[in-house]
Amino acid sequence: MKTTIVNVGYRSTNYWVVSAGRSRVLVDLGWPGTFATLRATLGRMGVPLEELRYGLATHYHIDHAGLAQELSLAGVSLLVVDLQLPAIPALAALTKASEGFIPIDVRKATVITLEQSRMTLAKIGIDGEIVHTPGHSDDSVSLLLDDGSVFTGDLTNPALAGEGDAESEKVAASWNMLRERGARTVYPGHGPPRPI
Repeated sequence: MKTTIVNVGYRSTNYWVVSAGRSRVLVDLGWPGTFATLRATLGRMGVPLEELRYGLATHYHIDHAGLAQELSLAGVSLLVVDLQLPAIPALAALTKASEGFIPIDVRKATVITLEQSRMTLAKIGIDGEIVHTPGHSDDSVSLLLDDGSVFTGDLTNPALAGEGDAESEKVAASWNMLRERGARTVYPGHGPPRPI
């Protein structure tokens, strides 16, 4: 089945819906306190909330995982890579309740390893895998589809990375790995899609 991609983002952040028929994954999970905005945007784009099988945060920063718990309470299964688990309580510690953030309860999440990601996605008809792409943060992951589409969250654009420091080396290694695995079109957390 052909995979489709729809941007349901707002407030300068992209939230991508990757669909195989009516099986859908939401990549990145909204700002806290904006659940009504996300729901309205999904509706305008013809994406019923109940068809979201998984919600995947590329990393646990406020603009990419702020609605994770609200989505979970609405029936969307959070897809969490085990290496991301330490970042979840750190997000809660850095976020004020006044911002509308609800702490994430991972007990109801679908926690997987990177190695399990291909099989997990295949069960809902999506051909691809989740790969670790540190550089912006140590918990950063990207969804890489077999067609070459890659959803990178805030992975630093290699043209904007410095040189010679540890973070720049992580960024370069992540982009090199994505190229080697066949990535061709980048769907970033901010800005328009672009060729890799």
